[in-house]
This record gives sequence, C-alpha cells and structure tokens, in this order.
Amino acid sequence: MTPNMSTWRPCDQVESAVAWKYGVERQDGPTALILSRQNLAQQERTEEQLANIARGGYVLKDCAGQPELIFIATGSEVELAVAAYEKLTAEGVKARVVSMPSTDAFDKQDAAYRESVLPKAVTARVAVEAGIADYWYKYVGLNGAIVGMTTFGESAPANRAAV
Repeated sequence: MTPNMSTWRPCDQVESAVAWKYGVERQDGPTALILSRQNLAQQERTEEQLANIARGGYVLKDCAGQPELIFIATGSEVELAVAAYEKLTAEGVKARVVSMPSTDAFDKQDAAYRESVLPKAVTARVAVEAGIADYWYKYVGLNGAIVGMTTFGESAPANRAAV
C-alpha cells in the first residue's frame, strides 16, 4: 500500500470527471484512477448526488423509507447493481444502490454522512467488486455478502473473455 494514496474507481464519465478533479486538487498524497475499458452506461443523478460523488460514496438509487437491502458497488459493477436494484424494486423489494468510487474518501466523511448512506439498521448488504472481495467486509458486515474475485481474472478483449 502506498501511504496517503487515494484510489478512485468511477462508474461513468461523471464520476471520472469528479475523480480527476479530486486528484488534481489533492495536496496530501497521490491519487490513482482505475478506469474500465468497457462502454459503461451513464447514470442519471440529481444535483445533490452530483455534489456527493466527491465524498467517495453516495446513494445513487433509493426507495421510499428505510431500505431492506443495500447494494454497494464501484466502477463497472455499479451498472450491475443498478440492474439488480431495478429488478428487485419491480418485485416490491425496498432496495438502495450506493456507488462508492473511493472508499478512502468515503471513510474520511463524518459519521452522520456515512450513516445516512449506509445505515447500521440495514444489515442486508451486498458489495459487488471486480477485484478482491476481502476489503468490502467492513461495509457489508457479518450478515452481508460480497460478489468479487477469488482468482486472477481473464485477460482478453471483452467479447472474447466473456465467452
């Protein structure tokens, strides 16, 4: 691990622009942007959501009232979490999607903000990450689940690796 490194894994062009600005303006260490080679869907956001991207994690999709389930995703996996959210919402499940492009930026937020995004009362959580899954346990807790990698990934053009 590089000391004071801030890592960003944006889900679309908007998060990429925010991450780039964060990295350029940052004075206390290096910033890494991990970008996808995939053509990712652009996510619709409110002004409040746009402002909260720089906080490292924010509610991208939500239900009325307290969610029963929270998806936490980063980078290209946000699109998958949104698809699962839409399917479950259509079935009557109260769900939320948290896009977390930078865990270190999110962890620096005050406790009230972190609680507003990931309320402790909601223990049904699923983190979706194309990288190593272990890191996400601090966000999903003992009752949560993680969908992630346990082996080294395939290396090929997307249309060949997905076969």
